[in-house]
Amino acid sequence: MNRIITLLFVLSLHATALQGQGEMSLADCVAYAIENHAQVTIAELNMKDAEWQIKENAAVAYPNINLEGHLNYFIQQPAIPSEALGFGAPGEELTFALKKDFGASISATQLIFNNTYLASIKAARKYKDYAAIQYEGVVEKLTNQVTDAYIPALSIAEGIKVLEKNIANQRQLVEDTKANYVAGFVEQLDVDRLEFSLSTFETDLETLVRQRDKAIEYLQFVMNMPNTEELVLADDLDKLLAQYDDIDPTEDVDYMNRPDYVANLKARELNEIQTDAQSKYWWPVVNAVASYNPTYQGNDRLFFIPSSLVGVQLTMPIYDGGYHKALKERSIINTLKVDEQKKLLTMSYDLAVETARNDYFSTKQKLADKERNLILAEKIFNTSETKFKEGVGSSFEVTQAQLGLYQSQADHINARFDFLNSLIAFKQALGKNTF
Repeated sequence: MNRIITLLFVLSLHATALQGQGEMSLADCVAYAIENHAQVTIAELNMKDAEWQIKENAAVAYPNINLEGHLNYFIQQPAIPSEALGFGAPGEELTFALKKDFGASISATQLIFNNTYLASIKAARKYKDYAAIQYEGVVEKLTNQVTDAYIPALSIAEGIKVLEKNIANQRQLVEDTKANYVAGFVEQLDVDRLEFSLSTFETDLETLVRQRDKAIEYLQFVMNMPNTEELVLADDLDKLLAQYDDIDPTEDVDYMNRPDYVANLKARELNEIQTDAQSKYWWPVVNAVASYNPTYQGNDRLFFIPSSLVGVQLTMPIYDGGYHKALKERSIINTLKVDEQKKLLTMSYDLAVETARNDYFSTKQKLADKERNLILAEKIFNTSETKFKEGVGSSFEVTQAQLGLYQSQADHINARFDFLNSLIAFKQALGKNTF
């Protein structure tokens, strides 16, 4: 419950921050999804339903009080000839009901003992915990889905920034080369090569913009945000890398951090309650009863005939044809199935953590390699550009150096993207991808 309270507090802060904003960080997107997604609403309704289920089951133990009334007039009274009973004159009849009968009754029943009732109360409370854990599971899955949709869109946006910067530099280089051509220092071929490269970069930019828009539309779909609303990504890779790069790669998963695992434990407890209840189905049900019945009866004259009673009723099953034994065995089987599901869960968690750990080390090394390559590519490009401007290099060398630089930049962005994904995957595997 503390986790839910904390989550609600965070949501309230994000809801205030999101009013009237188009720019949204990853945390903002997660908060928006949790606040607006139908899956979360359904999980919240399940928790409310669980609370009312407790009240529903508890109501059985409270007194049940009923009030009834009746008004009867016999048009034809039930009767039997008196001679059939061996007395009376022929033709005489004995009536068994008076013509007029009206009255009321008030009755009360109080449960004294019922083992099924006790089991239902335990199960309802466990189910309330189960519904709360399911809510956490829905939030966890939705958080991971939003994260997995946000990062690719952000990566493309980072690529657009780099490409726009390169296009600006390329335009300046084209202008400088045209000026040198007019001055007679370079050939038209040099200008054409550089303009061709610029045109290619601009085409690539248009492609990336379309890809970014599609990625953002998918992110909005995951968030349950109408695509008519504007969504601008407020984060950058550096910020998210700093946010997620606080992991301990040697850390092992704590299964209790995974809602699905905790829900599995609660499901087992529910099955155990059911098994215990079916084992004691033969225990008696004891109720206290009381009633008061004021009645008026008569033919031409009415007489007040009240009655009242108090008592105890005991019901105890003797033989049910093996019905409850079958229920008990099915409950035991369900418990065994839950145990097997727990084994599968723990194996999947262990595998996810180990895979994420390996990806972390490999992507970290890959990022270091790509950073070195990028430094070398920038050095080569700067040297080629300087030589070309000084008239001792060719535009072909500049173009080739550009291609190498831009490829290195793309590889570097992809490496950062892969490394960030490995950090996120590790936190998700540990059940710690929270905001």
